[in-house]
Amino acid sequence: MEVIPSIDIKSGQCVRLYQGDYSRETIYSNDPVSIATRYQELGAPRLHIVDLDGAASGDMYNLSLIHQIVSTLQIPVQVGGGIRSSEIAEKMLGMGVDRVVVGTAAIENPGLVKDICTDYGSASVVIALDAKNGEVAIKGWTETTSVNILDLAYSMKEIGVTRILYTDISRDGTLTEPNFLANERLVNESGLSVLASGGVTTLHHLSRLADLGVEGAILGKSLYTGDIDLKEAISCNL
Repeated sequence: MEVIPSIDIKSGQCVRLYQGDYSRETIYSNDPVSIATRYQELGAPRLHIVDLDGAASGDMYNLSLIHQIVSTLQIPVQVGGGIRSSEIAEKMLGMGVDRVVVGTAAIENPGLVKDICTDYGSASVVIALDAKNGEVAIKGWTETTSVNILDLAYSMKEIGVTRILYTDISRDGTLTEPNFLANERLVNESGLSVLASGGVTTLHHLSRLADLGVEGAILGKSLYTGDIDLKEAISCNL
């Protein structure tokens, strides 16, 4: 299982939100490029970036910063937050982003997802399944839909998607534990590769996710607080 560090960017800074609440942010660094470089030096197999400004507004405010990070690193980078048009997806993939992570557009414009799969290959897109009480949240988690997580996974699979990223919003940034039951169900029932996010706080959590068959785990706040040592987590060969 891949252990994937995450950098959430808001106003050009590395931040973490508590349960997706934009009013409850903690700033950890004003130098995202330095943080990204450090994660690479510690052995990260890839980097996960979220443009929180883009997620909320649909505009890629941090595009130049993301480009700088991608250009600096040698490891693959996946980026989410505000990717709601073919132009933005093309720009991201064209500047070297390995995977675009699409959430809102999967609900509002599934044709975009299908086009990315067709034009760039299924490996180039990850569908973000951001859950509040089992239903999909969109637009930077500021709106909740009535769409069931598994139903969205099935519909995305039908148009060519092969990988999803599941986040239980109620656990994100809380340093509690992942939603193991939901991740297990997605692994067993969706037929898709699953990345897990939200509440991953200990090496034991990583081990349990690996045992469930999760392809990768996204680490955010736990790296800033020191609850998980990235180098140690990667060396465990989960």
